[in-house]
Amino acid sequence: MARVAGRSCIVTGAAQGIGRAIGEALLDEGANVCFADINGAKAGEVADANAERAATAGARVTHAAVDVTQRDQVRAMIAHTVERFGRLDVKFNNAGVNKPMNFLDVTEDNWNFVMGVNGLGCMIGMQEAARQMIEQGPDGSGMAGKIINTASIASRQGFDNVAPYCASKWAVVSLTQSGARDLAKHGITVTGFAPGVVATEMWEQVDQDLMNIGAADRPGQAMEEFSAEILKGRVATPADVTGTTSFLAARDSDYMTGQIVMIDGGMTLV
Repeated sequence: MARVAGRSCIVTGAAQGIGRAIGEALLDEGANVCFADINGAKAGEVADANAERAATAGARVTHAAVDVTQRDQVRAMIAHTVERFGRLDVKFNNAGVNKPMNFLDVTEDNWNFVMGVNGLGCMIGMQEAARQMIEQGPDGSGMAGKIINTASIASRQGFDNVAPYCASKWAVVSLTQSGARDLAKHGITVTGFAPGVVATEMWEQVDQDLMNIGAADRPGQAMEEFSAEILKGRVATPADVTGTTSFLAARDSDYMTGQIVMIDGGMTLV
């Protein structure tokens, strides 16, 4: 398939996990992709590793180092992408962090760290992508661009050991709705997706953090407990997410905006 052939995309948090999988799936369908991450060196390694994949699909690939909480860095990432690819069609605000703490132990530093990346970083990414899309105007389909945000099952219910993370992902849902209302007049859609329990490096770190705070007794316990309610009967892989993310980036979803698509195997029914 080539649903996104020729479209120019940025994926933040793309050095590993879901972000990398999103970018690679876009490349497979012919999109030009900038793999962006706070770890610029690792993002560069991912881009280099995907050079042949991009060439096979007739696409182009680049990378950028970016701290999504720093507006000047976000602007530089977008400028780099536009310089390489000519325009920005799709912006994935995927970069995210989590640092579990028991509810009564949550500190201002913990709150500000998680909310800064997941909330403020999402808003800045939306704003700066929208400014570029408005300036460049619509493409041949009449769309100026698509903004796609990564939410979570934690955007639908609170969990006791990750309260700031839950709050930050609720913020992503609200920003998606607010952005959709404001940017529709410019030909920009704003959507999002909410993964459940996905086997990634981030979950490995969360697993360790939960043991460190006494919320789990052994490796793997947290994932087992979180995934016990999954109707599909297994933890997700990043590949389980990318069919939906490529759909959201494609023209197939042009009539969707302001919506969050749950990709959790039936863990949260809303």
